[in-house]
Amino acid sequence: MTDLQNTVVPLDDYDMSEILGDTPDAFGVAELGFTWRPKEHHVGIRAEPDGRLVAHAGLVVLPVTAGGRHTELVGLGGVAVAADRRGRGLARAVVDGALARARALGPSTAILFCRPDVAGLYARLGWRPVEGPVEVEQPAGPVVMPLRTMWFPLREGAQFPEGAVRLHSLPM
Repeated sequence: MTDLQNTVVPLDDYDMSEILGDTPDAFGVAELGFTWRPKEHHVGIRAEPDGRLVAHAGLVVLPVTAGGRHTELVGLGGVAVAADRRGRGLARAVVDGALARARALGPSTAILFCRPDVAGLYARLGWRPVEGPVEVEQPAGPVVMPLRTMWFPLREGAQFPEGAVRLHSLPM
């Protein structure tokens, strides 16, 4: 069975070290010194036949003000694919699976934060850049997110509001 035939499934119990190993900064963002919000919904792909977790994505519903309007977005984060499984379409599969679950959560758009070197991957998956700065909460108060912010429509015709964006939450 190839990786692409593995099914994206909800995860209740998982260990990210199965994917990331013991790397202290697996997502390459530790230097930001940010506090991150835990995800509330998780999906993953387990390899056949051993059941090892080889891909993961997490979701959380977030309060936001965008373009002067208070609303909610679904935040996507914690996207990871095991190093020995990259290049096989697992990122697409796990993100698509997460987006399918996100559609059931209610909001019409999703956002993510990513390093510039992976923004191209998300663009190929249909994510679009958010123009302008995005403020997020941190324990000492709001700060401008230094990572790229991208959005995705979860409903037909959904648009990301223009104008200032303020996430009323820790980033995911």
